[in-house]
This record gives sequence, C-alpha cells and structure tokens, in this order.
Amino acid sequence: MRCPKCGCQDDKVIDSRASREGATIRRRRECTVCSHRFTTYEEVEREDLMVIKRDGRREEFSREKLHSGLKKAFQKRPVSPQVIEDLLETIVNEIQDKYEREVPGSVIGERVMTGLRGIDEVAYVRFASVYRRFQEATDFVQEVKKLEDNAP
Repeated sequence: MRCPKCGCQDDKVIDSRASREGATIRRRRECTVCSHRFTTYEEVEREDLMVIKRDGRREEFSREKLHSGLKKAFQKRPVSPQVIEDLLETIVNEIQDKYEREVPGSVIGERVMTGLRGIDEVAYVRFASVYRRFQEATDFVQEVKKLEDNAP
C-alpha cells in the first residue's frame, strides 16, 4: 500500500477490524518512513453485475452512479452523509446477494425509492420524479398524495 503522504510503499498494519457488518476489513496502517497513519478498506471482489436498462441495453452496475443519485436526491436535506452511505451499502449488498449476473434496473429503482421513502419524503419525491419520468406538475401532486395516503 502506498503512503498517501510520502508515497513510500513500506508500511505496517497497526490495527485490523471488521466493518460494515463484516463485509469489509478496516486496517489502520503506519508508513515506516514518515510515520504517517492512514486507513484502508479491504473487501471481497465480486463478479461484474450487469444492469438491464428499460430499453434492453446492458450496463455494468456502478456503485458510484447509485451513490451520485442518492446524493442528488438528498441534496440540501437534513440527512447526514452516514445515513446516505448506510442506505447505499444496504442497497448494494441486497442487490449483490440476490442477483449474480444481471439485475433489472427497475429492481434497483424500486429498492432506492423504498429506502428513500423511509428516510426523507422530499428526497423520495425528487428521486421518483427522475426515475418515473414525471412530465407535469400533476405527476408530483399524485406522488405526494400517495405518500399522504400511506402515512401512519
């Protein structure tokens, strides 16, 4: 592992522990040259998962693309980055556990909407507007009414 401060490739592991429910290993390292301490994460590399898009195209599953969509939905909302990261981790793990090679894009979209709905209704409606391709203001109104009808 290359030290982020001096670039040296010689380090020692100070501490290792499981994180994210055992899906990754967090390692604290110390550079043997400059003594800078840094953290690395190790996780199992899974086979590439393909997403089947609405038009039938196949695209490689991208955790970064999903994360970007979540961040846009939660933009300027009172939700901590940790909550977003936890939701991302949950969705990715569920999808990778259930699907080996291909997953319909609709499964991902619906799972994201379920997660958003439980955290922040504004983020939910924002995401739904893009995912369901709202064309008019009435589409927003109908989605908000659904939320109100399902409220406890």
